[in-house]
Amino acid sequence: MHVSPTANAHEGEAQAQSASERIRYRLVSAGQRFFANDNIADFIEDGELDALRDEVQAKMQEVLRALVIDTDSDHNTGDTARRMAKLYIDEVFGGRYETEPQVTAFPNVSHLDQLMIVGPLTVRSACSHHLCPIEGKVWIGVLPNPKSDLIGLSKYARICDWIMRRPQIQEEAITMLADELERRVKPDGLAVVMQASHACMHWRGVKDNGAKMTNSIMRGAFLTNEALRREFLSLTRQQG
Repeated sequence: MHVSPTANAHEGEAQAQSASERIRYRLVSAGQRFFANDNIADFIEDGELDALRDEVQAKMQEVLRALVIDTDSDHNTGDTARRMAKLYIDEVFGGRYETEPQVTAFPNVSHLDQLMIVGPLTVRSACSHHLCPIEGKVWIGVLPNPKSDLIGLSKYARICDWIMRRPQIQEEAITMLADELERRVKPDGLAVVMQASHACMHWRGVKDNGAKMTNSIMRGAFLTNEALRREFLSLTRQQG
Protein backbone atom coordinates (compact mmCIF):
# COMPACT_ATOMS: atom_id res chain seq x y z
CA MET A 1 0.00 0.00 0.00
CA HIS A 2 1.34 3.41 -0.96
CA VAL A 3 1.50 5.94 1.84
CA SER A 4 1.90 9.58 0.85
CA PRO A 5 4.81 11.60 2.23
CA THR A 6 2.28 13.97 3.80
CA ALA A 7 0.65 11.12 5.74
CA ASN A 8 4.05 9.93 6.89
CA ALA A 9 4.92 13.44 8.01
CA HIS A 10 1.71 13.77 10.04
CA GLU A 11 2.30 10.39 11.65
CA GLY A 12 5.85 11.37 12.53
CA GLU A 13 4.68 14.64 14.05
CA ALA A 14 2.10 12.83 16.17
CA GLN A 15 4.68 10.35 17.43
CA ALA A 16 7.03 13.21 18.30
CA GLN A 17 4.40 14.81 20.51
CA SER A 18 4.25 14.02 24.20
CA ALA A 19 1.35 11.93 25.51
CA SER A 20 -0.20 14.96 27.17
CA GLU A 21 -0.03 16.96 23.94
CA ARG A 22 -1.71 14.17 21.95
CA ILE A 23 -4.50 13.81 24.53
CA ARG A 24 -4.97 17.58 24.75
CA TYR A 25 -5.14 17.80 20.94
CA ARG A 26 -7.97 15.25 20.82
CA LEU A 27 -9.87 17.06 23.56
CA VAL A 28 -9.56 20.45 21.87
CA SER A 29 -10.44 19.02 18.44
CA ALA A 30 -13.60 17.49 19.90
CA GLY A 31 -14.53 20.69 21.72
CA GLN A 32 -14.39 18.74 24.97
CA ARG A 33 -13.82 20.52 28.26
CA PHE A 34 -10.92 19.20 30.36
CA PHE A 35 -11.10 20.99 33.69
CA ALA A 36 -9.38 19.51 36.74
CA ASN A 37 -12.50 17.58 37.80
CA ASP A 38 -13.45 16.31 34.32
CA ASN A 39 -13.06 12.69 33.26
CA ILE A 40 -10.98 12.39 30.06
CA ALA A 41 -10.68 8.60 29.82
CA ASP A 42 -12.42 8.45 26.41
CA PHE A 43 -9.61 10.50 24.87
CA ILE A 44 -6.73 8.35 26.12
CA GLU A 45 -5.48 5.57 23.85
CA ASP A 46 -3.89 2.27 24.80
CA GLY A 47 -0.40 2.68 26.23
CA GLU A 48 -0.70 6.43 26.73
CA LEU A 49 -1.19 6.27 30.49
CA ASP A 50 2.24 4.65 30.79
CA ALA A 51 3.71 7.44 28.69
CA LEU A 52 1.83 10.03 30.73
CA ARG A 53 3.31 8.65 33.97
CA ASP A 54 6.80 8.93 32.49
CA GLU A 55 6.09 12.49 31.39
CA VAL A 56 4.72 13.53 34.78
CA GLN A 57 7.71 11.89 36.48
CA ALA A 58 10.11 13.98 34.35
CA LYS A 59 8.18 17.17 35.13
CA MET A 60 8.07 16.36 38.85
CA GLN A 61 11.82 15.82 38.80
CA GLU A 62 12.16 19.36 37.45
CA VAL A 63 9.91 20.67 40.24
CA LEU A 64 12.12 19.01 42.85
CA ARG A 65 15.17 20.47 41.15
CA ALA A 66 13.56 23.93 41.24
CA LEU A 67 12.97 23.45 44.96
CA VAL A 68 16.74 22.90 45.29
CA ILE A 69 16.45 19.32 46.54
CA ASP A 70 19.44 17.09 45.81
CA THR A 71 17.58 14.00 44.66
CA ASP A 72 20.84 12.45 43.40
CA SER A 73 22.29 12.23 46.91
CA ASP A 74 19.23 12.34 49.15
CA HIS A 75 18.18 8.73 49.74
CA ASN A 76 14.66 9.85 50.75
CA THR A 77 13.83 11.71 47.54
CA GLY A 78 15.64 9.69 44.90
CA ASP A 79 12.39 8.04 43.71
CA THR A 80 10.00 10.79 44.78
CA ALA A 81 9.23 11.98 41.24
CA ARG A 82 8.27 8.45 40.16
CA ARG A 83 6.14 7.97 43.28
CA MET A 84 4.37 11.28 42.70
CA ALA A 85 3.59 10.42 39.08
CA LYS A 86 1.98 7.14 40.12
CA LEU A 87 0.19 8.85 43.00
CA TYR A 88 -1.43 11.47 40.77
CA ILE A 89 -2.24 9.33 37.73
CA ASP A 90 -3.34 6.13 39.46
CA GLU A 91 -4.65 7.24 42.83
CA VAL A 92 -5.36 10.83 43.86
CA PHE A 93 -6.49 11.97 40.39
CA GLY A 94 -7.38 8.52 39.05
CA GLY A 95 -11.02 9.49 38.56
CA ARG A 96 -9.92 11.67 35.64
CA TYR A 97 -8.20 8.91 33.72
CA GLU A 98 -10.30 5.79 34.49
CA THR A 99 -13.51 4.93 32.65
CA GLU A 100 -16.67 5.05 34.72
CA PRO A 101 -17.25 2.00 36.92
CA GLN A 102 -19.45 -0.67 35.44
CA VAL A 103 -22.44 -0.94 37.76
CA THR A 104 -25.16 -3.52 37.19
CA ALA A 105 -28.65 -2.21 37.88
CA PHE A 106 -31.69 -4.38 38.46
CA PRO A 107 -35.42 -3.54 38.46
CA ASN A 108 -37.35 -2.65 41.60
CA VAL A 109 -39.50 -5.78 41.48
CA SER A 110 -40.54 -5.45 45.14
CA HIS A 111 -41.78 -1.90 44.50
CA LEU A 112 -39.62 -0.49 47.30
CA ASP A 113 -40.61 3.08 48.11
CA GLN A 114 -39.09 3.75 51.53
CA LEU A 115 -36.05 5.78 52.48
CA MET A 116 -32.69 4.05 52.08
CA ILE A 117 -29.46 5.57 53.41
CA VAL A 118 -25.94 4.53 52.38
CA GLY A 119 -23.06 5.79 54.49
CA PRO A 120 -21.00 7.12 55.91
CA LEU A 121 -18.71 6.45 52.96
CA THR A 122 -15.10 7.54 53.44
CA VAL A 123 -14.02 9.86 50.63
CA ARG A 124 -10.68 11.32 49.61
CA SER A 125 -10.16 14.06 47.10
CA ALA A 126 -7.86 17.02 46.47
CA CYS A 127 -8.42 20.75 46.47
CA SER A 128 -7.95 22.08 42.95
CA HIS A 129 -6.60 25.38 44.32
CA HIS A 130 -3.56 23.96 46.15
CA LEU A 131 -3.74 20.20 45.35
CA CYS A 132 -3.98 19.56 49.09
CA PRO A 133 -5.92 16.57 50.48
CA ILE A 134 -9.64 16.64 51.21
CA GLU A 135 -10.85 13.83 53.48
CA GLY A 136 -14.31 13.20 54.84
CA LYS A 137 -17.57 11.28 54.79
CA VAL A 138 -20.55 11.10 52.45
CA TRP A 139 -24.12 10.00 53.19
CA ILE A 140 -26.52 9.17 50.36
CA GLY A 141 -30.29 9.02 50.77
CA VAL A 142 -32.45 7.41 48.09
CA LEU A 143 -36.24 7.29 47.84
CA PRO A 144 -36.87 4.74 45.08
CA ASN A 145 -39.99 4.32 43.00
CA PRO A 146 -41.24 1.19 41.17
CA LYS A 147 -39.43 2.33 38.01
CA SER A 148 -36.15 3.11 39.75
CA ASP A 149 -33.04 1.11 39.01
CA LEU A 150 -31.56 -0.49 42.12
CA ILE A 151 -27.82 -0.97 42.55
CA GLY A 152 -25.82 -2.84 45.17
CA LEU A 153 -24.58 -0.98 48.23
CA SER A 154 -20.91 -1.39 47.32
CA LYS A 155 -21.59 0.22 43.95
CA TYR A 156 -22.46 3.50 45.65
CA ALA A 157 -18.96 3.46 47.13
CA ARG A 158 -17.39 2.76 43.73
CA ILE A 159 -19.25 5.62 42.05
CA CYS A 160 -18.40 7.96 44.91
CA ASP A 161 -14.72 7.03 44.78
CA TRP A 162 -14.60 7.55 41.00
CA ILE A 163 -16.10 11.04 41.29
CA MET A 164 -14.02 12.12 44.28
CA ARG A 165 -10.58 11.09 43.02
CA ARG A 166 -10.05 14.32 41.08
CA PRO A 167 -8.81 17.83 41.89
CA GLN A 168 -11.92 19.86 42.71
CA ILE A 169 -13.80 21.94 45.23
CA GLN A 170 -16.23 20.24 47.58
CA GLU A 171 -19.30 22.12 46.33
CA GLU A 172 -18.77 20.87 42.78
CA ALA A 173 -17.79 17.35 43.85
CA ILE A 174 -21.05 16.71 45.70
CA THR A 175 -23.07 18.09 42.76
CA MET A 176 -21.27 15.81 40.30
CA LEU A 177 -21.92 12.83 42.59
CA ALA A 178 -25.63 13.68 42.83
CA ASP A 179 -25.87 14.06 39.04
CA GLU A 180 -24.22 10.68 38.46
CA LEU A 181 -26.42 8.86 41.00
CA GLU A 182 -29.58 10.49 39.67
CA ARG A 183 -28.66 9.43 36.14
CA ARG A 184 -28.10 5.83 37.15
CA VAL A 185 -30.85 5.26 39.75
CA LYS A 186 -33.63 7.68 38.67
CA PRO A 187 -35.23 7.82 42.13
CA ASP A 188 -38.20 9.85 43.36
CA GLY A 189 -35.82 11.59 45.73
CA LEU A 190 -32.08 11.88 46.21
CA ALA A 191 -30.10 13.43 49.06
CA VAL A 192 -26.34 13.70 49.45
CA VAL A 193 -24.46 15.14 52.42
CA MET A 194 -20.70 15.53 52.50
CA GLN A 195 -18.58 16.61 55.46
CA ALA A 196 -14.84 16.95 54.98
CA SER A 197 -11.69 18.53 56.33
CA HIS A 198 -9.38 20.44 53.99
CA ALA A 199 -5.61 20.34 54.36
CA CYS A 200 -5.38 23.71 52.62
CA MET A 201 -6.95 25.16 55.80
CA HIS A 202 -4.83 23.05 58.16
CA TRP A 203 -1.43 23.50 56.50
CA ARG A 204 -1.60 27.10 55.30
CA GLY A 205 -3.41 30.37 55.85
CA VAL A 206 -5.40 30.30 59.09
CA LYS A 207 -4.04 26.82 59.97
CA ASP A 208 -7.31 25.86 61.71
CA ASN A 209 -7.07 22.14 62.46
CA GLY A 210 -10.68 21.73 63.58
CA ALA A 211 -12.54 23.32 60.67
CA LYS A 212 -14.75 21.16 58.46
CA MET A 213 -17.04 21.92 55.55
CA THR A 214 -20.50 20.38 55.16
CA ASN A 215 -22.60 20.47 51.98
CA SER A 216 -25.98 18.98 51.15
CA ILE A 217 -27.86 18.32 47.93
CA MET A 218 -31.63 17.68 48.08
CA ARG A 219 -33.57 16.68 44.99
CA GLY A 220 -37.07 15.47 44.23
CA ALA A 221 -39.03 14.34 47.28
CA PHE A 222 -36.25 15.43 49.66
CA LEU A 223 -36.72 18.98 48.44
CA THR A 224 -40.52 19.04 48.76
CA ASN A 225 -41.16 16.69 51.70
CA GLU A 226 -39.94 18.28 54.92
CA ALA A 227 -40.62 15.17 57.04
CA LEU A 228 -38.54 12.99 54.69
CA ARG A 229 -35.72 15.51 54.71
CA ARG A 230 -35.80 15.68 58.50
CA GLU A 231 -35.72 11.88 58.78
CA PHE A 232 -32.70 11.64 56.50
CA LEU A 233 -30.74 14.37 58.28
CA SER A 234 -31.61 12.93 61.69
CA LEU A 235 -30.38 9.45 60.75
CA THR A 236 -27.16 10.78 59.21
CA ARG A 237 -26.40 12.71 62.41
CA GLN A 238 -26.80 9.50 64.41
CA GLN A 239 -24.28 7.77 62.13
CA GLY A 240 -21.78 10.63 62.28
